Amino acid sequence: MSSLVYRRDIDGLRAVAVIAVVLFHFGVPGLTGGFVGVDVFFVISGYLITSIIWHQREAGRFSFVEFWARRARRILPALFVLIVAVLAVGWFLMAPKDYEALGHSVRYQVMFASNLLFMRQDGYFDVASDLKPLLHTWSLAVEEQFYIVFPLVLTLLASRFKHWRLALFSVLLISFGLSVWAVAQHPEKAFFLLPMRAWELLAGAMLAVAPVSKTRLTSSAAQCISLLGLGLILIAVFAYDKSTPFPGIAALLPVLGVVALIWANEHHTTWVGHILSSRLMVGLGLISYSWYLWHWPVFVFASYASVEEFGPGLTGALIALTLVLGYLSWRYIETPFRERRLLAGRRQILVAAGLGILVLGLAGQALRWTDGLPSRLPEHALQYANASHWRPELMACITDDKGPADKPFCRYGKTASAVEPAQLLVWGDSHGTALIPALEANAREHGVNVMLASSAGCLPLEGLEHGERCAAYNRRVEQALQKEPVTDVMLVARWSLYLYGDAKGDHGHALKDADGRYDPAVAEQKLADGVRARVEQLRKAGYRVWLMKEAPLQPFNPPYRLSRLAMLHKPTADVGFPLAEHLKQKAFINRLFAQIAATDAGITVLDPTPALCDASGLCRAQRDGHSLYTDDNHLSEAGARLMLPVLAPVFEEASAQALTGVSEVNTAR
Repeated sequence: MSSLVYRRDIDGLRAVAVIAVVLFHFGVPGLTGGFVGVDVFFVISGYLITSIIWHQREAGRFSFVEFWARRARRILPALFVLIVAVLAVGWFLMAPKDYEALGHSVRYQVMFASNLLFMRQDGYFDVASDLKPLLHTWSLAVEEQFYIVFPLVLTLLASRFKHWRLALFSVLLISFGLSVWAVAQHPEKAFFLLPMRAWELLAGAMLAVAPVSKTRLTSSAAQCISLLGLGLILIAVFAYDKSTPFPGIAALLPVLGVVALIWANEHHTTWVGHILSSRLMVGLGLISYSWYLWHWPVFVFASYASVEEFGPGLTGALIALTLVLGYLSWRYIETPFRERRLLAGRRQILVAAGLGILVLGLAGQALRWTDGLPSRLPEHALQYANASHWRPELMACITDDKGPADKPFCRYGKTASAVEPAQLLVWGDSHGTALIPALEANAREHGVNVMLASSAGCLPLEGLEHGERCAAYNRRVEQALQKEPVTDVMLVARWSLYLYGDAKGDHGHALKDADGRYDPAVAEQKLADGVRARVEQLRKAGYRVWLMKEAPLQPFNPPYRLSRLAMLHKPTADVGFPLAEHLKQKAFINRLFAQIAATDAGITVLDPTPALCDASGLCRAQRDGHSLYTDDNHLSEAGARLMLPVLAPVFEEASAQALTGVSEVNTAR
């Protein structure tokens, strides 16, 4: 094992990590895998922390309390100042729901558990990641948990086992195996939890405690290994993207790259080591922790307050701002505490840390108790902001991967009773849930009983379901349909999601080819075949079929943009999306539905576009001071109420069939 000396190249390696993360988060083109910078940090942290622990043990002066006091001195002051700043800015900018969520994340972070919170929030209807100012603290929580556990584990293994390094390596392999397994089975756990991330920190730890080799690397070997290590990191940074299954096997590239760089430059100062040891790289490495802390909240709050997408100029200015804030934090917060100019004693720093945890934890909980202090916002801004979530009755009518799979279907009509037989089945994904206000009102007006079967992210098409959960749900709907005197079936979905992915380029729900690759032409063909097959199946069974087009998407989050504009006293009347662009986006699905409907009088297409777009050619995001959307694609309750006349023909037809007592379905059966 090497002697404990300052390594400039390791600070330079920190610079590589933080640059990759910051540029990735700000969407700089090309760095699609910049998120691996966090993994670089993990390996470096494991190496340095283990080096400190082991050298102090070898010298007979290691103290658990002193170690944890040093960690508190290193991490907490800058983190606590950041949290206070985020809470202060959030007071002026954030909608109540989001401010409450911020308080929740503050409470979890000061308990070193924010990774657990964000893992549970990695769901379909949770707040978008770019609206969580403390999301990046998940990695700090992982490291903090490691710091608490690892010194105890290392001490136990080293004092009880002769071959303790082999035992430690076995722990690494177990953690890596868990990571590989979880990536396929529980990706959110693989990403956020310490047991699946520990192997990355342990990779650095193993390097720190490796026995000193009697044979030094030759200079040429060190150069090659160093170049290989940098190459592995850069391949991950430039070749990976959000669709890469991660961490698991994919994380081997950055992890082995860091290990190779640290090991090679331990023997010789290589060409790569010279670059990493340059004044610029070392300087950026020194402020990397504070820069990492500040970059994400700046991005989130800029996104929150901006009414337009970031252009290159604004992106550059924001990155520069994060760098300045990172420097100031390092210069005036990190350094005085690390150099023991403030709270120099071990007891002082631990008591201060405890008080900070208590005060900030209570502040975070207070935001939970007060529902995010809605009184902070002007009434009209609050009205817009409140559209960002559905009322509990709507949320209770959708199934997802976090709730019971056998949740009863919701029913609407004169009695809305579960035992009242349904005449109309509304079948689809979460866009079916968004129609509930219109379904309820029409059901009462026309005396038609409705059964709603909506499952998040699930196409109502056989064989094209996204995962087994959706396939099982569709089978359940088919079984329920056989037991009900349904005459009409309405299919509703966010069709474009399965054709082209979402606005951020995520093709996770888009239909793939046989090899799992995304091709828009393949997706279009598969969706067309799937819709035709489902419609044909329903028509053969005697059901009248209604194909519901999706509402115009908005290229932003309307409740947030509208509330921000209202708070800035800017007009909101003309906020929306051009009708021509909407029609261009939906050209394929419009043609497909028209072709299908033209073949059979028992098939009708329903189009929400005329109700949401006006003669000026704008699909508006608001009307009469209410947001028409709850996010960039789901209608709010105000938007859903505009669907009453759109859905009226369905209920009129179902009601007429009920009055005559004649049913195509009964005839077919």
